[in-house]
Amino acid sequence: MSSSSTIEGKDGEFTEVVVVRHGETSWNASRIIQGHLDAELNEIGRQQAVAVAHRLSKEAKPAAIYSSDLKRAAETARTIAKICNLPNVVFDPALRERHIGDVQGLTLQDAVKEKPEAYKAFMSHKRNQQIPGGGESLDQLSERCVSCLYKIVEKHRGERVILVSHGGTIRELYRHASPMPLRGKIHNTSVTVVLVSGETGRCIVKMCGDVSHLEATGVLENAFGGDKSSA
Repeated sequence: MSSSSTIEGKDGEFTEVVVVRHGETSWNASRIIQGHLDAELNEIGRQQAVAVAHRLSKEAKPAAIYSSDLKRAAETARTIAKICNLPNVVFDPALRERHIGDVQGLTLQDAVKEKPEAYKAFMSHKRNQQIPGGGESLDQLSERCVSCLYKIVEKHRGERVILVSHGGTIRELYRHASPMPLRGKIHNTSVTVVLVSGETGRCIVKMCGDVSHLEATGVLENAFGGDKSSA
């Protein structure tokens, strides 16, 4: 058990949840909306995955690692598991990115012209707004990923676990965990740490969007994803 994950009090023991965004893909670099489409890591993304894995290997060893089953997250998670000497990755589609419906596979500029209704829905601030073509509302995304978070916490009370997921999903987890609005991006392989009480469900955000491990690899500042229109 990680000593950093144990906080005693009325909330009981906290689980330390280390949330990592997947490494960069060529679609991120080209600003293409991915959603549930299964883009793979590019070479920079693989270097980022190694960098975050080495960072995590120097910290308290996690009890388990969970990941979205989409390729970009799965490869990132497998790299972390290997370098952190974890036996296996537990894949869960509940940790996938938001399904973006008809705008998946398009740039924002092309989506405006080719799928205007879906684009308008995607950019809407209404949390119950679904996207034409089978896309999820923000409320649906939140319900999916927050439920998954608490199922994982229930299995790992007082332990440290790693979750590998996606920009939009991580933003929803942060929104659930913190009363403060999220400013800035959730960059590729950024690290966010949330303490979650197994007793009361209360969350404490310990760290958000840290990329200090990417000094050598670098961060693609204009990559698509990780901001409020993340996908």
